[in-house]
Amino acid sequence: MFVESIELKNFRNYEDLSLKLNPGANILYGDNAQGKTNILEAVYLCGTTKSHRAAKDREMIRFGGEESHIRMFVRRQDIPYRIDMHLKKNRAKGIAINEMPIKKASELFGILNFVCFSPEDLNIVKNGPAERRRFLNLELCQISRVYMDELTKYSKALDQRNRLLKESAFHPDYLDTLEVWDEQLLHYGKKLIMERRHFLLFLNELLSDIHSGLTGGKEEIVLVYEPDVCEEDFENRLRENRDRDLHGKTTSAGPHRDDFSIQINGIDVRRFGSQGQQRTAALSMKLSEIEVVKRITDDTPVLLLDDVLSELDSSRQNYLLQSISQVQTLITCTGLDEFVGHNFPMDQVYRVVCGQIREPG
Repeated sequence: MFVESIELKNFRNYEDLSLKLNPGANILYGDNAQGKTNILEAVYLCGTTKSHRAAKDREMIRFGGEESHIRMFVRRQDIPYRIDMHLKKNRAKGIAINEMPIKKASELFGILNFVCFSPEDLNIVKNGPAERRRFLNLELCQISRVYMDELTKYSKALDQRNRLLKESAFHPDYLDTLEVWDEQLLHYGKKLIMERRHFLLFLNELLSDIHSGLTGGKEEIVLVYEPDVCEEDFENRLRENRDRDLHGKTTSAGPHRDDFSIQINGIDVRRFGSQGQQRTAALSMKLSEIEVVKRITDDTPVLLLDDVLSELDSSRQNYLLQSISQVQTLITCTGLDEFVGHNFPMDQVYRVVCGQIREPG
């Protein structure tokens, strides 16, 4: 799979851009704050409906504008696709595949898979459980339409239950429908817990060799699932916590509070690991995503590397560049020295200046 070209109108700092991409390595270089990352964001957004920067639609519309358009041409197993996305300030985004409007983001499933690297990936290791749940959800949603559907339905049921809990003080009769939302939470929540557990077991198999290669065999890494509640206990916890939930106006148990720990040689790297270990763990996890997509889809993902080489030492740069040599890659950077130094093939090079693409020179 690969992206053939992308067109932007009024997206971030781009008024009008048309960019053809190589199936190999595409380098976007230039000073900071020129718009390099915006191109990666547009590609990821058009292929997944989400921004890897977690931005809201209105934040991506060019200053002073009311709407933005992205058009992307992609090819998967020699089948061409055209994806159009229309961002609006005060309304939901519009999406079309081959000029046919779609109603659900899940209809994009199976066209493209992305693995995105950025300096913020360190947050997966360093920050709280929300970052690690986001990592799990993004990966599972890209490889499983079923999981995406279950997560969407669980989230809707959770929102409805929490709204009911907040309004029950003013409308006690609303509590009559609490059982309905409990059933929905239990039905979809148990499936999420099971699928997350299986996915982390699968990820650990791939992660072990990658991390060993990055550390010269000196470290062993394991991801340990820490569910807020197990499938078999979820119903009892929900019942036991009802008074607590009513008092706190929120649902206190469920997979929306899950976490997993990252352990290196048996030590929790978030709490006790060095910054180097944390950075290597994050890199290992991101590299493992490539293998996950290959195994599940029998195809390679599109890689987006947002200024990550400057965060790595020479040996880790080398390992990363070797690992991505056979897939389409879009890389942002401030200079080309790292690629020259590692003899990395640069199939297409673009210089980005103030929202404009220029040929090197």
